[in-house]
Amino acid sequence: MTDPRADGAVPRPCCLTVAGSDSGGNAGVQADLRAFHAYGVHGCTAITALTAQNPDGVAGIHLVPAEFVAAQIDAVIGTYSIKAVKTGMLASAKTVRAAAERLSAIADAAKIVDPVMVATSGASLAGRECVEAMKEALLPIATLVTPNIPESEALSGVRITCRGDADEAAKRIFGAFGCAVLIKGGHSTGDIGPADDVLYDGTDFTRLSLPAVHDPISTHGTGCTLSAATAAALATGMDLVAAVRSAKEYVRRAIATSYLVGPRCGVLGF
Repeated sequence: MTDPRADGAVPRPCCLTVAGSDSGGNAGVQADLRAFHAYGVHGCTAITALTAQNPDGVAGIHLVPAEFVAAQIDAVIGTYSIKAVKTGMLASAKTVRAAAERLSAIADAAKIVDPVMVATSGASLAGRECVEAMKEALLPIATLVTPNIPESEALSGVRITCRGDADEAAKRIFGAFGCAVLIKGGHSTGDIGPADDVLYDGTDFTRLSLPAVHDPISTHGTGCTLSAATAAALATGMDLVAAVRSAKEYVRRAIATSYLVGPRCGVLGF
């Protein structure tokens, strides 16, 4: 067999997801890998937790020890061409700090933080200590954080009921942590539509709005998918605004093409 390195082949870009596993395959690491594949990048994983879940709820969570999460990250850094990292459910303060320490060593990789605090079903996925660790250790090394409105309120201390509130929250998050902010319109009230997002890079605001998909078969895993697709788009060389715009369009297509995989269960398409 010919050695592919002999002709100067360039490695395909890789993305690393540090997140929990979804036993139903809708969200978490499984959703991230689907998005990476759709963008043509190779996906590496560091699994932080096993969950027993389906679209109706989370029945149980089994945490992976922080030391083993760190070992998974160590196993791929330097071996794979990691161009972007996405973090999702980290579940414990110890895991957050271990992940942040390892990821800070990948200086040239974009780091997208989806500050997963509550599952779509309402189950709590991050306690107070975990959130504080995220603020202290992970967000200061992030390229972009992608909170929904309740998460934005928790990170900024701003009650969001209108676009002006969302702008103020984004400014405060950037001011506190130095990373760009994408506030997602899901869970919105007032004049913010569910498909209206705002991106703030510390200088400029970019409004991102697409027509909502009415009566979709599934929306489970959209937050994971958006952050993973953004990471993948950045890994392919897009700038931040283009990457977020591309990821948002990808998520809308995924919602529009969602399909049934059980009598009452759907999954996002591609």
